[in-house]
Amino acid sequence: MKQATVIFDDAFVQLDSFLAAKNYSKVFFLTDSNTHDLRLPLILIDLKNQAAYEIIEIPPGEESKIIEIVVQVWETLSELGASRKSLLVSLGGGVITDMGGFIASTFKRGMDFINLPTSLLAMVDASVGGKTGINLNRVKNQVGTFAQPQMTFIHPGFLHTLPKRDLRSGFAEMLKHGLIYDQNHWQQLIRLKKIEVKNIQGFIPDSVQIKSEVVKKDPLEKGLRKILNFGHTVGHAVESAFMNSERPLLHGEAVAVGMLVETMLSFENELISKDELDEIFTHLIRIFGKTWLDENSIPDLIHLMRHDKKNPANAISFSLLNGIGNCMFDILLNENQILEGISLYNRKLENFK
Repeated sequence: MKQATVIFDDAFVQLDSFLAAKNYSKVFFLTDSNTHDLRLPLILIDLKNQAAYEIIEIPPGEESKIIEIVVQVWETLSELGASRKSLLVSLGGGVITDMGGFIASTFKRGMDFINLPTSLLAMVDASVGGKTGINLNRVKNQVGTFAQPQMTFIHPGFLHTLPKRDLRSGFAEMLKHGLIYDQNHWQQLIRLKKIEVKNIQGFIPDSVQIKSEVVKKDPLEKGLRKILNFGHTVGHAVESAFMNSERPLLHGEAVAVGMLVETMLSFENELISKDELDEIFTHLIRIFGKTWLDENSIPDLIHLMRHDKKNPANAISFSLLNGIGNCMFDILLNENQILEGISLYNRKLENFK
C-alpha cells in the first residue's frame, strides 16, 4: 500500500493545483462546526479551482466518532450525488481525519479522499499512515480500514487558533515518536521550555517522517508498526473510561498517562533502566501533570484493554520501551502484571511535587 505524499510548504497553493489536475466531479468538505467557522474560510478564499463543492458538517468531539454519524454522512453523500469520481476532503482534527478516511474508503467501495489536518495531533499522527476508524461500545477505533489518502496537506498556520490544551495533546504523540524510534527527537523536544506553536512547528516534519518511515516498513501493522501503539493500550482504555466523567481527557492526555504506565511496565520487565524511567516520568509529568488512576477502576480499564483490536485471543499485548529511542512489540502481560504496573505508577506520582 503506497503511502500518501505529505505537503508542508504552500499547502493551499498545492491543494489548488491538485484539484485542478484531478478534475473531480464534485468535492465534499467534511468538517465539524468549530473548523467550519475558523478554518474553512481560510481555504476557500485561496482556492482558484472552480470545482463544485459541498460542505458536510458534523458535531465536534469524540462523541461524534460513531456509526450513527457515519451513516448520516453516507446518506448525505448519496443525496448530494457523490460518486467514485468525487473527492472527500477531511478538514479537521483527529476525529475528522479518522472518520473521513473511513467514510471515503467504504462509500461505494471507495472514493478518493485527502487530509487537511487542523490540529497538531492530526498533523503528526491521525492524518498520516493510512489508518481510519470509528469507536464502538466505548472502545476506540474498533471499526476501521487501512486506506491511504491521495495527499495530506499540512498548514501549521492552523495551529495559531488551537487551544493550548489541544496543542499539548498533539505534542504527546511527538514525544512518543522520539521515545519509540529516535532518542535525538525526544531530547530536542524535552528541551523546549514552552509548548508553543513557534517552538513546535519546526519539529512537525521530523515527527511525520518518523511515523512515515515506520509505516513504510510495515503498512498493515504486521510487525514493526506496532511500536506506534506504545502508550495506547493503556491510553485508549483511560480515554474511554474518562469519556463520560466530570473531566474527560483529550487523546494526547490519555496517551501521556498510557506512556507513563507502560514505561513503568517496561521498567518492571527490566527493559529500561531506573534513570530512563525517572527521565521519562520527570518530563511527562512536567508537561502533562498528574492523573491518578483509581484502583477501583482497574478492572474496567483491563476490560477495555481486552477489547483492544491489537490483542490476540485471551491476552493483552503491549509495545514497551527497550531504552529511550527503541521499542519492542507483541509483549503479552497478564492482569496481575498490569494491575501491579498501575499501582506502581500511582505510587511514583506521589514522589513528584
